[in-house]
Amino acid sequence: MSANDVTFRPATVSDARIIAELFRISSEGVADYIWTKLAEESGSNTDPIEIGTERYSRDGFDFSYQNCDIAEIDGEPIGMLHAYPMGETSKPEDNADPVLRPYMELEEPHSLYISGLAILPKFRGQGIGTRLLDHAYKRARVEGMKKLSLICFEENDGAFRLYQHEGFEERKRRQVVPHPLIQHGGDAVLMVRED
Repeated sequence: MSANDVTFRPATVSDARIIAELFRISSEGVADYIWTKLAEESGSNTDPIEIGTERYSRDGFDFSYQNCDIAEIDGEPIGMLHAYPMGETSKPEDNADPVLRPYMELEEPHSLYISGLAILPKFRGQGIGTRLLDHAYKRARVEGMKKLSLICFEENDGAFRLYQHEGFEERKRRQVVPHPLIQHGGDAVLMVRED
């Protein structure tokens, strides 16, 4: 199997579970932090992946299956691209969650924001990430956007190099707030590609 065997399709609501699983991979602990917090706030002890599945099952939200494309081989999902248009941005409120605040400060207005790009481990290293980024470029053009943006952990060397190779440039950084669920320290980096 190779990147040439991959096809892309818009996600459907029935993909919400695999989207949550792939988003968990791409966020490297940030999704688990958010979903665990949501479960605690609701007073439930629901598994965080179930919270993620519920969130991606919704219509009309940024974090919805409606903003996701699935990469598949022979009808089996092997990756995803989750992206939505970023409009005007504003400073986070003073009482914003301190763990999430750095990511809130790393927004690029008027860009197609790639909030999640993930490939199942056994399919990595075959050029599929590059194909997903190509798909994002096409989607941005269709949506009339001239910029792509994303946040990458500086410690994730492989992803950081891929994005640089694909024309993304660093715009700004924020220190990651340590938390047991978040897999990286160092900086989170806003990266932007302008076409």
